[in-house]
Amino acid sequence: MIDIHSHILPYMDDGAKDWNMAISMAKQAYADGIRNIVATPHHRNGRYMNESFKVLEIVELLNSKLRELDLDITVFPGQEIRIHDDLLHHLEDGEIQLLHGSRYMLLELPSSNIPSTVEDVIYELSLMNIQVIIAHPERNAEIATNPDRLERLIEFGALAQLTAQSVTGEKGGKLQRLSLDLCKRSLIHFIATDAHDLVSRPFQLSRSYQVIEKKLGSEMVNYFKDNAKRLVGNLEITTNEAAKERVRGNNLAKVLSGMFRAIK
Repeated sequence: MIDIHSHILPYMDDGAKDWNMAISMAKQAYADGIRNIVATPHHRNGRYMNESFKVLEIVELLNSKLRELDLDITVFPGQEIRIHDDLLHHLEDGEIQLLHGSRYMLLELPSSNIPSTVEDVIYELSLMNIQVIIAHPERNAEIATNPDRLERLIEFGALAQLTAQSVTGEKGGKLQRLSLDLCKRSLIHFIATDAHDLVSRPFQLSRSYQVIEKKLGSEMVNYFKDNAKRLVGNLEITTNEAAKERVRGNNLAKVLSGMFRAIK
């Protein structure tokens, strides 16, 4: 499995506190079946500044330590970028780190609202062949109240990533219902852990996929896993509509098969 959103890098934000925790988190991820992790420390969220060169440096150091331990897991560089007025300017200056050097940018919205500039930013970035991934939209109050707001952003070209613990219900039943509803509405393209530590916000991706398989079917799980692979390969992300059509097709085939057996 591939996790595209994590806070595993030490000394950078509210994630791993030191190297020992970072290594323990990597071991936890490995035990969960994760083999690639995109490190996405907070950037310009009003508290943390983690410029691209710093992220690259710490990722290299962490991978070196993991190789010394013969742990078959690789960390890729990225950032969780809070939307801000000078984002495009900072991108030109080289301050921004896209996910694993791909065309994809993990963008964080404020928890309370959707800034009026978001649609313009998504559009401007698309002209630069950069595609925005909205981090944990289920935790945005405006989207939670009106999911059509997320649909609008996706129409402008954005993608969206749910947090694994939101899917499993560990953050509450209301958030789980919203998360699954967003999946059903074809508004979600990735599931990621947003791991910060070993206990309260751990690497626990497999459980979220189990819940999705039970509630929405294995096709949806395969869709999310495939998109994570496509991201690290810098390939085009398939839309959820395609996955939904496959699910519909499989369900129709089952119905027709049952009808045929009944006729016989």
